[in-house]
Amino acid sequence: VGSDEVGTGDYFGPIVVTATYVNKNDVSFLDELGVGDSKKIDDEKILKIAPKIAKRVKYRSFLLNNSEYNEKKTDNLNLNKIKAIMHNKVLFQLINEEHPEYDYIIVDEFAKENRYYDYIKECPNIQRGITFMTKAEDKNLAVACASIISRYIFLKEFDKLSDSLHIPLVKGAGELVDKVGEEVV
Repeated sequence: VGSDEVGTGDYFGPIVVTATYVNKNDVSFLDELGVGDSKKIDDEKILKIAPKIAKRVKYRSFLLNNSEYNEKKTDNLNLNKIKAIMHNKVLFQLINEEHPEYDYIIVDEFAKENRYYDYIKECPNIQRGITFMTKAEDKNLAVACASIISRYIFLKEFDKLSDSLHIPLVKGAGELVDKVGEEVV
């Protein structure tokens, strides 16, 4: 079982966290698709392979759109705490609803283990037994699948947001994104 998030470096678009379960029988299928870190796969390929992955592996995703993020973010609830809560939610759901036979639960590390559990201490259901790993999407197929499904959802939601505003939005952050932000306002 692995989880990863996308959208935290983008001004526009949601934050999406996904947890996936990959069993040994899925490995050759995922290798044939070219599954890897979503940051190293172009969006066109993500849009093509993510639905195939989603049909094959068990997963849970959670999306936090821009307005929900703006409502939740306070001095007491920063981005890392929000991500920790989202990771915990999808991991707990996947494991307790699907009951997969897993060897490991791996989260792409954005906070040290103690800090992560401190962030989620008030959650009603806490998933424990997690291995935190840097660059996990390069090292583990479940995390890579989670990364790709999250990116797919992000891209679809990004397009919906752009369409609803009738403005071609720009991914990422920076000067060009700031100019589009001014146009939106």
